[in-house]
Amino acid sequence: MLQVDIPAAVRTVFGKGAARRLRMDKKTPAVMYSKGDDALALQLDEGILYKNLLQIHRRNAVVTLDIEGDGKRHVLVQEIQKDPVVERVLHVDFLQIDLDKPIDFIVPLRLTGVAKGVELGGLLRISKRTLTLRGCPLDVPDEIVADITELERGEKGLYCADLEIPQQIEMLDDPTVLCVQVI
Repeated sequence: MLQVDIPAAVRTVFGKGAARRLRMDKKTPAVMYSKGDDALALQLDEGILYKNLLQIHRRNAVVTLDIEGDGKRHVLVQEIQKDPVVERVLHVDFLQIDLDKPIDFIVPLRLTGVAKGVELGGLLRISKRTLTLRGCPLDVPDEIVADITELERGEKGLYCADLEIPQQIEMLDDPTVLCVQVI
């Protein structure tokens, strides 16, 4: 899984006016939620945050927040609020996680190769593009890769049970679900 480090500071000012002043100073307000603890208000450097968010866009990533005076915390990005006109990040919500506890992730399925059945005039039908996996955050892969070059027209196809998943990861999808077939 992708890992990113972002420096942060505890935010002491609150409200709409204070948030506007922060944004004028090129800082982005954020909140870090954790199970059982109070939410922690943060402020992040706008340029560093934007660069890192572009790097992890639409991917599963563990973000390590290096909070000034409070140490490092591992989090997942929960929500990003953007200005719809200028595409500026207005606010970010983070969820603190424990790296040793399993979490559910949606992981993309990437198909490689050209199926034999497609070369002979068949049509590739993709039924499933993502998988739901459960595991410790750093053990979960960025994507599941499946080679489809051996699929022929009219064959049974590629099922969830046929995919190679790391041993320490559990697949939550039904193993009898069809992922890809040449028709």
